[in-house]
Amino acid sequence: MKDGEISALGLLSAAQMCAAEARVVNAGMASGLELMERAGCGVVEAIIETWPEMGAVPAYALVLCGPGNNGGDGLVVARLLKELGWTVDVFLLGAPERLPRDARVNFERWRSLGEVKPLNDAAIGRYFEENPETSVVIDALFGTGLSRPFHPVAALQSGIETRRSVSIDLPSGLCADSGRYLGFEGENPREGCIRADLTVTFHARKLGHVLGDGAIGSGHVVVKDIGLAPLACDPQIAREVVLDARRLEKVQGGHKFSSGSALVLSGGVGKSGAARLAARAALRIGAGVVTLGAPHCAQGEIAAQITALMLIRIEDAADLEVALDDARICALCIGPGLGINRAHALVRAALGTRHAPLRVVLDADALSAFADEPHALFDALGETCVLTPHFGEFTRLFPDIAADLNAPAEQGPAYSKVDAVRAAAKRAGCTILLKGVDTVIGDQTGRCAVHSASGARAAPWLATAGSGDVLAGIITGLLARGLTPFDAACTGAHLHVDCALAFGPGLIAEDLPEVLPKVLKQHLEAT
Repeated sequence: MKDGEISALGLLSAAQMCAAEARVVNAGMASGLELMERAGCGVVEAIIETWPEMGAVPAYALVLCGPGNNGGDGLVVARLLKELGWTVDVFLLGAPERLPRDARVNFERWRSLGEVKPLNDAAIGRYFEENPETSVVIDALFGTGLSRPFHPVAALQSGIETRRSVSIDLPSGLCADSGRYLGFEGENPREGCIRADLTVTFHARKLGHVLGDGAIGSGHVVVKDIGLAPLACDPQIAREVVLDARRLEKVQGGHKFSSGSALVLSGGVGKSGAARLAARAALRIGAGVVTLGAPHCAQGEIAAQITALMLIRIEDAADLEVALDDARICALCIGPGLGINRAHALVRAALGTRHAPLRVVLDADALSAFADEPHALFDALGETCVLTPHFGEFTRLFPDIAADLNAPAEQGPAYSKVDAVRAAAKRAGCTILLKGVDTVIGDQTGRCAVHSASGARAAPWLATAGSGDVLAGIITGLLARGLTPFDAACTGAHLHVDCALAFGPGLIAEDLPEVLPKVLKQHLEAT
């Protein structure tokens, strides 16, 4: 099994990972000691795979071991590196007699090869002064089971900054479920924690690797197989968003309405740009027909800017109801540049329509319009709806859930963005896509997926005006083409980042729809 194949199956919480290990041990498939040995082997493999020169010339390693089984993994790594000819120093946090049974066995195995020194600020400071040749620091202090704050000593932080650092399971101090550093209060959480260049985890990625600060603090994440059973198809296991390019193909022999018809509502004069961005994205993603519905005052402005898009007059809710008499319209986008008052009336009309099944994307002003009465919106929503808020809009609709997410992470497992989206989607009864570097998508059934735009998929150019409008349009177009709300949101999030990566620096929102053909072609050719 190749690295990464396991992680594509799911993103585990700390409890889910613990349960996976317990099932194997309780079934007699492997002992805890055997799993620890496999984990240590996986870490050594990942180090040499990441930095091949270290496999050719033995290096100098500092291994920092904690008081639990993560420390036991570190002791296995220390022994294996020593057997490869490395110079290895081991420091232990806490008393050795308090180590769990399996970690204690590996403590004794290491003691036959070398010394174990107590971990404290003075000892670590002295170590770095006396051993400038140390090239790798192995962080085996705290892993998935961390439930209390960990503040690394200052000398340890300064020493790691100038050396390669490898964390086992997760960077110490990071909550496995939320990606937040426990107990840290400040502007830059990475100043109060260990930040890894390489994180080696087992069986599957953890939520903390892709959420919050963990997306950056974990560095390059490698998944190693330690022989656990495959993950079950459990809806409570969050998934990583993986694009299925087959969903992007069009049926041969069809006509324009075979690919669906979408309607995007526009704001007034001078405010039509956001809707035009969304509509063009819906057309580029493959909706057969896309129409802009605009008030009379904006129609001249819009007509001067569009060609392939259709244009109709929609002044008010009554006009929208007439437009939706066209049964061929199967997807509707409301919100981009619409204005609060206009959005409020049109959302009520759209969600109250008798013309089902209508798939609706609510974005921007369509969400903010209900800040004072969110339950009025929730009562009208259905499972064919998708909400695409940024965090500010999410806070207006779900203030209590947002407050839980913003609360200081004092202990683990801390409340996570996945927890928040699941709770919000259940309350709203529809699919919610909460935007961010760690975009989280959840639906009313409890399904959840995460798209992390970090590491190799980091796309900072998306932080530009109008990019969210394009995302809303992509999702609307996918809905028109027949994808389910959850699948449309997941696919849209992935393609949105793909377009930014394909274009690169200098990206503005108008570029995103225009690069979609190139991205779609690449995905379809790869199938």
